[in-house]
Amino acid sequence: QIKENLRAMGIRSCDTVLIHTSLKAVGEVENGADGFIDAFCEYLKDGLFLVPTHTWDGVNAENPHYDVKTSIPCIGTVPRIAAFRPDGIRSLHPTHSMWAHGRDAEAFVKGEENAQSPAPVGGCWDRLADVGAKILLIGVEHNRNTFIHSVDERMALPDRLGAPYLVTIVDHHGHSITHPMRPHSCSRTNDVSRFYVNFEKPFTELGAQKLGKLGNASVRILDACKCREIVSRIYARSESDIFTEYRDFPETLYK
Repeated sequence: QIKENLRAMGIRSCDTVLIHTSLKAVGEVENGADGFIDAFCEYLKDGLFLVPTHTWDGVNAENPHYDVKTSIPCIGTVPRIAAFRPDGIRSLHPTHSMWAHGRDAEAFVKGEENAQSPAPVGGCWDRLADVGAKILLIGVEHNRNTFIHSVDERMALPDRLGAPYLVTIVDHHGHSITHPMRPHSCSRTNDVSRFYVNFEKPFTELGAQKLGKLGNASVRILDACKCREIVSRIYARSESDIFTEYRDFPETLYK
């Protein structure tokens, strides 16, 4: 059924697909989270499948240590299972890692140990637009859409990153490296991403988003390239930081 749903959504076997998922919203899946991941891996047999495996809740200035083999994701069941599956590779980003399976998976996540912010230009999150990725928000909304953080960083929005701290990263071979990392931080809110739901209307009206269904869950199907264009346009046309409150963006900002 998952494969049939993906086909109905227009997802191709050669696509690059990243998912944010509420497995509870999807409903019962044969073999649970592993079965869910298996279905995507099998369907995207010629493509690249990506699952966020974030650890920002446990890797921070108070606990500045990330081990790719043991650090547990803090964002749900599917990431917790994907992170340690041997049929893919997990990136070395200490706070915003992702697990990759399929075409050029190792090359896609290479170098993430050098990231010094959550979603830097040239990093995995930023490159989703460059490779024409599809982002599926499965049973969740845009407040879970990490990709928008990469546009924040590309546009160098002020008041988005905190003070740096030194983090130690342990790679797949047990080797350690230490470098600075800046966390998400904003003086006006403790969670900028909760206001990303404001982009729902522009994404829909300008064709960057369409809707689908997977199991019992509603799915937002996003074109990463178009999303970057729209978010960048809104940021560029705004005369002040209007992105830390719930609001409807006027059409003059995005059309």
